[in-house]
Amino acid sequence: MSDPHLSTVHVAGAGLIGASVGLALRRAGVHVTLSDRDPEVARRAGELGAGEPRTPAAPVDVFVAAAPPHAVADVLDAAVRDGLATSYTDVAGVKAGPLGELARRHPGLDALVGGHPMAGRERSGPGAARIDLFEGRPWILTPLPATAPEHLARVEALARLCGATPVRMAPDEHDRAVALVSHAPHVVAALVAGRLAAAEPAAVEVAGTGVRDITRVAESDPAPWVSLLRENSRSVAEVLRALRADLDAALDALAALAADPDDVHAADDVRRLLAAGNAGRARLPGRHGGRPEHLAVVPVVVPDRPGELARLLAAIDTAGVNVEDLAIEHSLGQPAGLAELLVRPESADLLAAALTADGWSVHR
Repeated sequence: MSDPHLSTVHVAGAGLIGASVGLALRRAGVHVTLSDRDPEVARRAGELGAGEPRTPAAPVDVFVAAAPPHAVADVLDAAVRDGLATSYTDVAGVKAGPLGELARRHPGLDALVGGHPMAGRERSGPGAARIDLFEGRPWILTPLPATAPEHLARVEALARLCGATPVRMAPDEHDRAVALVSHAPHVVAALVAGRLAAAEPAAVEVAGTGVRDITRVAESDPAPWVSLLRENSRSVAEVLRALRADLDAALDALAALAADPDDVHAADDVRRLLAAGNAGRARLPGRHGGRPEHLAVVPVVVPDRPGELARLLAAIDTAGVNVEDLAIEHSLGQPAGLAELLVRPESADLLAAALTADGWSVHR
């Protein structure tokens, strides 16, 4: 079935996700209207080009409830009762509870398709919205047994217009999946970051990219996460219990090694835990949901002066090598940073040679 044409969409909730949906759809030529329980938030999102205020008109093609999980049922309930759209969806991170509640209020409702774009940022609010937030990301759709095919196709079309890849799941399956790959990891990141709060300054000052990567999501506003964890508490608790068993095994092995550094069995237990991490990491999809990519790192010293990063990027462009990703780590007490350029393995030597010839200090 080809994607149905979408002309009009209303987004109720103009925060990060709602405003990003509006920006993406408007880029695709869809007429978008916006609302928010806070008129100032809706106004700011509108100023950024995410949509226009809603005025009385014919029902839109799709109504999007960009509300937290605990509010989704009420927002959609009011929209359905008022007949605001042909099809209805949401973007909340928990599905079974809110959708089940709405189905109880509207038995046999066939126009509802649960939705959850797997994208976000540590910042919140319309000011953090991005037109490309969903590019190449999964957009999970959770139709209910009563959902009619034409409504599912319409919401899938919306996801594609935002640049995402639609993925179908049952609501319970979705909640178990996000507990494993999103909600529980966020709790773990917060716990690791929390250990830093009371740490000695000297320890924090020598932190490298590893702990920064692990704790990155811990910068997020706690409020929406409390809502997510409350609604998906059972599935998240199951993941954390399994993780607790792994931690207990690690503690036992480390205690054995502390008592006897030559304990071969304990060392093997630690090795197995680390190898399991290798195996799990290898299962993660690459960009755009494809096969995992094995990239080479080309580390380059970048002086901490204005214009140096731009000069490095110009040198990379001259070399004709595509950089798949870039990260910069600042060295403690040094007037320079180390840029890690991730490239395809066959391009690493070419890029290193070109940058070295251009006067850059390449650490390989």
